[in-house]
Amino acid sequence: MMKILGIESAALVASVAIIDEDVTIAEYTTNFKKTHSETLLPMLDEIVKMTGISLSELSAIAVSGGPGSFTGLRIGAASAKGLGLALDLPLIEVPTLDAMAMNIYASDALIVPIMDARRNQVYTGIYKNDTKLEVKAESMAVSIDELFEILKETGAKENVERAIFLGDGVSVFREYIDEKLTMKHDFAPLNLNRQRASNIAMLGMEMMKAGKVISADDMSPNYLRKSQAERERDVAKTDASY
Repeated sequence: MMKILGIESAALVASVAIIDEDVTIAEYTTNFKKTHSETLLPMLDEIVKMTGISLSELSAIAVSGGPGSFTGLRIGAASAKGLGLALDLPLIEVPTLDAMAMNIYASDALIVPIMDARRNQVYTGIYKNDTKLEVKAESMAVSIDELFEILKETGAKENVERAIFLGDGVSVFREYIDEKLTMKHDFAPLNLNRQRASNIAMLGMEMMKAGKVISADDMSPNYLRKSQAERERDVAKTDASY
């Protein structure tokens, strides 16, 4: 039976999981201020010890491919690449926001994961998941006000009047959403409002069955925008040209 390892490191949450086609075998998730380089591999080692599953039983490694924290995504990608090369396994690059949207199921609302991207922006997408996950607006980095406009347009197009928000952006923008967004909306409860590696693994299994796998050498996270260091370097180059 196919077994997939999921790795999630796109934000503060660190999570690893092993699933097969019938069940989540194990999942270890933390949401604490430790670097992912300190947590991911020890967490994987712990669930391997607890379950007795050998890494040689894995069929593939699914990893959160962004958007998200530059450092977190790079650590997750490096961990997946190292394991993929060592175990000769294919990788599956799963969009972070798609996996987050899977926290909400059998809902008639639009699902809106928002990750704090700083500078008054969010990483976001818009989804439906009444019986099957549908992407209504692809992953993007936009201001919260731009998101409101896109959300209203999507709601009108889909004939949906309610949205559910989740993600670490909720704690940053919740009051603003309540104040400014006229569309009916709710917020996911705390047990459903963050990333989970089991979602990464589950979407990864679907993608693998569809042939959407890559080699360890081809893994490259989707950052959506340049890092702060790259933006500062570009500004410095522009200033130097005058």
